[in-house]
Amino acid sequence: MTIGEEALKKHAEWQGKIEVTSRVRVETREDLSLAYTPGVAEPCLAIRKNPDLSFTLTRRHNLVAVVTDGTAVLGLGDIGPEAGMPVMEGKCVLFKRFADVDAFPLCVKSKDVDEIVRTVYLLSGSFGGINLEDISAPRCFEIERRLQEICDIPIFHDDQHGTAIVVAAALINALKVVGKEISEARVVINGAGAAGISIGKHLLRMGVRHLVMVDRAGILSRDIAADNPAHREMAALTNEELVHGDLSAAMLGADVMIGVSAPNIVSKAMVASMAPRAVVFPMANPTPEIMPDQALAAGAEIVGTGRSDFPNQINNLLAFPGIFKGALACRARRINEEMKAAASLALAGMIPENERNRENIIPSPLDPRVADTVAAAVMRAARESGVARF
Repeated sequence: MTIGEEALKKHAEWQGKIEVTSRVRVETREDLSLAYTPGVAEPCLAIRKNPDLSFTLTRRHNLVAVVTDGTAVLGLGDIGPEAGMPVMEGKCVLFKRFADVDAFPLCVKSKDVDEIVRTVYLLSGSFGGINLEDISAPRCFEIERRLQEICDIPIFHDDQHGTAIVVAAALINALKVVGKEISEARVVINGAGAAGISIGKHLLRMGVRHLVMVDRAGILSRDIAADNPAHREMAALTNEELVHGDLSAAMLGADVMIGVSAPNIVSKAMVASMAPRAVVFPMANPTPEIMPDQALAAGAEIVGTGRSDFPNQINNLLAFPGIFKGALACRARRINEEMKAAASLALAGMIPENERNRENIIPSPLDPRVADTVAAAVMRAARESGVARF
C-alpha cells in the first residue's frame, strides 16, 4: 500500500485520532457530588464573581481551539470544514504529544470573515488560546487581526507565524555556516500568500535588509500597482532596488531563496545563478520547488525543505507546541513579535557552534527538548514585553 492508502485504512480503524478522557474518578456518591452536583455549584459561583478563576478551576488554562474553515487545507485547497477535520485532529494530537497541551478541533462552516470572527469570539471563553489553521489568504490576516483586538487570549495563525519562526531559526544558522551576515544577505521569497508574507515580515524584524518577494505575477515592487492590500504593504517594505521580472530575475545573485509556493518551479540554472554558497529553502510540500539533490548539484551550499526524508527539515512542529505551552503557562494575553523572535533565537541556539554544518542547521522536530526550550524563551519574552499575566 502507498502511505495514502495505509493512512486511509488507519483512519477507518481509528475512527478519530482524539478522544475526551476524564481527569477525575467518579466511582462513589461522594465522587459524583464533588465532580458534579451539588458540589460543582461552588466553582461556578466563584467564576461568576471572578471570571479569571476559569483558568484555575477548569481545564481552560491548558486548552487550545484549533480552528479552520477548510479553505486552505495542506496543499489540497478549499475542501471544506468537514474534509479538514482529519488535519485538525492531527494537529490536536501533536499539541498533546509534544507539549502536553490539550487541543480541540473546531471546523467552522462559513467563509464569511464576520461570521468566523464572531463564532470564535463567542467560544473563546472556553479556551486558553486559539490556533487558526488552514484559512486562505487574505482572509486569514483580517480574521487574526480582528480576533487579536477583541480576545484576551493568544490568537496564533500557525500557517503564518509558525512557518516564519522556524524559517528564521534555520536561516540564522545557515548564514553562520556559509559565513554571511543576515543584514547583508540578499533574500528572495517565492510565494506571497499567508506563509510568504509572514516569513517576510518576520525576517525583516530579525535583521534582513535586502528582501525581494515574488508571486505568480512576478516580483512585488512599490512602483507596480497591486490589487491585494497585503501585497501592497510588502511591496512598500521590500525590493529597495526596484527589481522587476519573474523568479529567475529575483534569484540572480541572491544569497537565499525561500520557497512557499509550488512544486518544480525552480530550475538548476536558477540556483546556479545565485551568489556563491547560496542557501535554498524550497518548502512546497510534498514536492518542493526543486529537489535537494538538484539544488546541491547546481551549487547551493545548504538546502532545507519541509520533508522529513532530507536533512534540515523546516517544520512548524518545531514552533507551535512550545509557543502555546509557554504562552499558556504565563497566561499571556497575546503572542507578540518579541515572543516570536525569542522562539526563533531559541530554536537556532539549540544547535551548538561545533555541531552546525550544512546538514544540521535546525533541531529535529522529534527532539524532546524543543517544546520546553521554546516555551521557556516565549515565557521570558512575554513577561519582559508585558503581555504575561504572571
